[in-house]
Amino acid sequence: MEVEPDAELIAASLDDPERFGPLFDRHASVLYRYLIRRVGVDEAEGLLGDVFRIAFEKRSGYDPDRPDARPWLYGIATNLVAHRRRSEARRLDAVARLLGTVPTIDGAASGSDPTAERAAGRVDAEAGWPHIADAVAALPAGERDALLLYAWEDLSYAEIAEALAVPVGTVRSRLNRARAHLRELDVVSGR
Repeated sequence: MEVEPDAELIAASLDDPERFGPLFDRHASVLYRYLIRRVGVDEAEGLLGDVFRIAFEKRSGYDPDRPDARPWLYGIATNLVAHRRRSEARRLDAVARLLGTVPTIDGAASGSDPTAERAAGRVDAEAGWPHIADAVAALPAGERDALLLYAWEDLSYAEIAEALAVPVGTVRSRLNRARAHLRELDVVSGR
């Protein structure tokens, strides 16, 4: 059975609102994961409902030349998160504090045991997380949004541009500036 493109479902839902339902089935889980990472479990479920409510309300303005609605939905989600930036910063701080208390594994970095090397790498990454979380939280909003859509959600530059309603060149600039900010803080190199 051929899967109907998102754009066709959205167009069909203008006459038959129930046709909008499969969009939720297709995209809710990845959007929910994204929202959990941005605002935490407590707020993510409510925001997910808001994303699809807003998408349903604005479906008549959807560009039918874009078969995949995922970037559009990420854009709605990112705009909703923008209203909750303060709680996002608090959540990143809490995660940083939590991960900063993860106990280390003694003697895990033996040169010949790949399992031990992976464990040691994970401990190193967890120990560095508070610094990374602080640096990401300190990025300007546009840079942070572009970086998280790229790194967490694996969106292409074009999809990020669509989600954030900016040109692709702006996405490239924001990602480059975010990387530069993180390098300035020695987050990327882990120093």
